[in-house]
Amino acid sequence: MGKQEKGTRGVGTKGMPRKDRERLILDAAADEFGRKGWARGSTAEVAARAGITKPMIYEYFGSKDGLYLTCLERAGSHLVAAVENAQEGSPDITRAARTLRAIFHALESRPHDWELVYDSTLPTDGDLHSAATVHRRELNRLGAVGVAEFLHAAPADDPLDADLATHLWYGTVSAAVAWWRHHPEQSAAQMTSRFERIVTMLCPDRTGPGQD
Repeated sequence: MGKQEKGTRGVGTKGMPRKDRERLILDAAADEFGRKGWARGSTAEVAARAGITKPMIYEYFGSKDGLYLTCLERAGSHLVAAVENAQEGSPDITRAARTLRAIFHALESRPHDWELVYDSTLPTDGDLHSAATVHRRELNRLGAVGVAEFLHAAPADDPLDADLATHLWYGTVSAAVAWWRHHPEQSAAQMTSRFERIVTMLCPDRTGPGQD
């Protein structure tokens, strides 16, 4: 997001090192599955985008599920690492801005990672769902920790207040990512600035979200 997304169709991989070819396939698969979901994503389309033959996908990843699982693990690890790195610093309202800034910048370089982790078309059991659940829970845990630390310094001490605040935070992040999908011309930096302005308007008596 922030830049026009381009496919890799027709690139061709003759003479390309295996590691680079794998990355090319994964990038093409992330684009395909991110746009269409696991259920509708096509390995034939992935092969076409990557400029390879369909049998090569199975040679490298074993199956459609194997390809998706590799994409999912890459996406989940990328997002979790980005959010973890944003946790350093003050636990006040600035933590929310740091976290969303980290997510925006992570998705600018890998635009479909969010859809891969939160793909609603995944089977409800099996390795794919289990892997997605691990990453979802870790992202949720990091969010809950951030909310708890913020509320610790606030006057509210009702556990249900904390639970509602945590769910509101999850919804805010999901809504921000979804809104960005409808405004792909926005860069990660622009999204961060927009969120900071909104927080400043909503919480004028708090420290500005761009300050640590």
